[in-house]
Amino acid sequence: MYKNDLYLRALKGETLERPPVWMMRQAGRYLPEFIKIREKYDFFTRCRTPELASEITVQPIRRYGMDAAILFSDILVIPQAMNIEVEMKPNFGPWLPNPIRTQKDVDNVIVPDVTVELDYVMQAIKATKELLNNEVPLIGFAGSPWTILCYCVQGQGSKNFDKAKEFCFTQPILAHTLLQKITDTTIAYLKEKVKAGVDTVQIFDSWGGMLSPTDYQEFSWKYINQITEALKDDAPVIAFGKGCWFALEEMAKSNVSALGVDWTISPQMARKFAGNKITLQGNMDPSRLLSTPSEIKKIVTKMINDFGKDKYIVNLGHGILPNIPLDSAKAFIDAVKEYKA
Repeated sequence: MYKNDLYLRALKGETLERPPVWMMRQAGRYLPEFIKIREKYDFFTRCRTPELASEITVQPIRRYGMDAAILFSDILVIPQAMNIEVEMKPNFGPWLPNPIRTQKDVDNVIVPDVTVELDYVMQAIKATKELLNNEVPLIGFAGSPWTILCYCVQGQGSKNFDKAKEFCFTQPILAHTLLQKITDTTIAYLKEKVKAGVDTVQIFDSWGGMLSPTDYQEFSWKYINQITEALKDDAPVIAFGKGCWFALEEMAKSNVSALGVDWTISPQMARKFAGNKITLQGNMDPSRLLSTPSEIKKIVTKMINDFGKDKYIVNLGHGILPNIPLDSAKAFIDAVKEYKA
């Protein structure tokens, strides 16, 4: 079906000549062609306009030839659809003017009809599939319910999400009500994305590492697990919890097809914690792309050797930074394509 299906084969655990490679946030801010679009259109206009979202999605594939594309969108389209106002302020990030703090706030949050409220995402998927023309698979994604709750309660990004944690620990019933609404919306959303044409889905738990191992199980993993259970017959699911190395053993027992890992754990320890059976994805420190191209190639080759070329997807340990030189991104991708076991 695809001219390049390495990524899908890695998710199945097949023996490959080399691992596939893509980069989190590969569609975006480090690319000059993206910056030109950004200068003309604000953030959510880019997300909501299928022609723009699809063009942005394929830009890095044209330039570097990654083994998978990831749809240009944002995790915060979900709370927007749930009757929560979300803005993206330039040079600031997400801003929610009316954060969720009370019973009334939670009652006002709806579980929407995603086919209506998020139809623009489905149209972007269809437009992207046409542009990709069966070159590589397309990844869809959503934020974890805990990560979405963090923004909804905090009202903005944070170093510690103290207000989100206070909400969960002082009003746990309300927190679980909100988490379940987000989970139900996310399941419906991802199922529609698969119907629209994405080949796999990734759940980003960007703020999972803010929680202790015990609280992670209660406020994050059990909701991610609901999503993976609901999607297991629809498409392969990748779960990525930043800073959540402590949960790899538990996560590996679930119905996920792969687990993402960040740079705070060695490949050997990640394999050990995950039981050596599941496909892993990661885990280069995004800042390492500020090294020289020759150094990047050495780091990537060692990373592949340490993880092993099979049941492995080369990626960064989080999103690519805006200040990464184009030659460095190219060196990262080329190092994988040139890899010889």
